[in-house]
Parts: sequence; C-alpha cells; structure tokens
Amino acid sequence: MRTRFASDRGLTSRMVVTMFLLGLLYVVFVGVLIVLGVRALTVLVLAGGLLLVQYFLSDRIALFAMGGREVSPQEAPELHGLIDRLCALADMPKPRVAIAESDVPNAFATGRNQKNAVVCVTTGILRRLEPQELEGVLAHELSHVAHRDVAVMTIASFLGIVAGLMTRFALYTGLGGRRNGGQGGVPIGLIIVLVSVLVYAISFLLTRALSRYRELAADRAGALLTQRPSALASALVKITGDMARIPTRDLREAEPFNAFYFAPALAPGETLANLFSTHPRLERRLEQLTNISKQLGRG
Repeated sequence: MRTRFASDRGLTSRMVVTMFLLGLLYVVFVGVLIVLGVRALTVLVLAGGLLLVQYFLSDRIALFAMGGREVSPQEAPELHGLIDRLCALADMPKPRVAIAESDVPNAFATGRNQKNAVVCVTTGILRRLEPQELEGVLAHELSHVAHRDVAVMTIASFLGIVAGLMTRFALYTGLGGRRNGGQGGVPIGLIIVLVSVLVYAISFLLTRALSRYRELAADRAGALLTQRPSALASALVKITGDMARIPTRDLREAEPFNAFYFAPALAPGETLANLFSTHPRLERRLEQLTNISKQLGRG
C-alpha cells in the first residue's frame, strides 16, 4: 500500500539485506544444533508459534508493555486532529491512537501493517511540545508504518529470542554433557551456549545498524511530508534536553523499548556509543534536518 511519504531505497535495501543475513544466520544456527543432537524440530515449532504471536499481536503487546491506552477523538481531539491531517497528507489509513501515562517525553508506532498500526504518545511529550513540533514527531512515527520497517524490526529482533530459547531447551533437556562420553568428549552444552551467544551478538549488531538508519529515514520522510524540518529538529532538541530532567528510575524502565521510541531514553552517565544505540547521534539527525531545510529553502 503506497503512500505519499518519500520512498527510501537505502532503507528498503538495508531491510532486505538484514533479513537475508539473519535468515542465513538462523539456518546455520539450526544446522549446528541438529549436528550437536538438539531436537531442533520441537524448538522450531515453539519458536515459530512465538514469532506468529509476536508478529500478529505486536501492537497489543507493545501497548500493554509500555502502558498505552487507546483513546477516542472525544478524549484527545487535538492529537486525533493532527493524525487525521497527516494521514490525509500521506494518503494512508489512520492508525489507532493511544496515550501512555509516562513523564518520559516520547512516542512510538507499532503494528505489522498500515491497517493494524497504532501510534502512541506519552503524556510527557504532550505536555512539552508545541503542536507543530508534535506534528513532526507524529509524521516521523507514521513514516515507520508506511515504510513497513516496524514489521521488519519485529521479525529481525526475534532471532535473539530464538537463540536464547534454544539454549534453555538444550540445557533443560540434558544436553549439557559431552559427545562420545567420558572426559575427552566435546562439551555439547558449552558449545550450544557459545554458538547462541555468537548468534545473538551478530543479530544484535545487524538490528541496531538497521534501527539507526531507519530513524534517519523516518526523520527525512516526516520532514518532507510536513515541509517543516525545523519543527522536527526543535522537537528533537527539546526532548533530548528534557531527558536529563527525568528520574533515573523512569528512564531505566523505558530503556528496553528504545528501539520503538522516537528518541532513546538514556539514564545519566550512559551514552549512545557505549549502548550500541538504536538511534543515530542527535548531531547527525539535526545535520540531516538542516540539509533538508536548505533544500526546501526554509530555516
């Protein structure tokens, strides 16, 4: 389903390459487990079931995990009005709208496609941003749905879960012994753990690289749709600056969901670099928005 959001071939190619590499990694991982004697079929059935649940219920799971609640136009008329306008501009179906009770200023979009998407904002971001700034953030989130990178990230992030599931299954079913028996055999349990750690590390790095690029793509598409990159830049600066005023406990609770958020929630003393960030540096995002402003002839 095409929209008026600016297409991004770089994002599309990266999603295809990431999914191919993760699929190849998954096949190799399963092959190693079969060679080691793990009853992989049972694990694959369980993992496949979990993947289907995560894929088809990702919107509801994310809302529940982040404390979001769907709101009607009567409950949040201004928020619905902004999303109505953006969906009309983008020529895309209107997603469900939700609000999460949190002082962490943020927003996220989730759902496997445009018809099953939901856009959620926190009460913290509603209190802090002006309407034009909030519109820029919402355009950014809607572009994630239009580009279908939300669904791709849901699938891509699942390989690490599968690796952990297979490790636990192997150990719980008694595969911690040694191949060929005796003291000189191969420690199968240790090999499974090491292979799983390697698979998780590779999948982690691949999904983080894709996540950083998709945020830049969403900034670009959102800014071009609204024709106000300066409003999005202002929202970025305001949100990032206000993160320092949020209690550390609240930031740590939000950090597991950084891959979904408009801006990462970081506790004091932590940086994007040492967290293998889900988002590009603020300076990089602002630089891109400045270049878009110049292209549009706007400040």
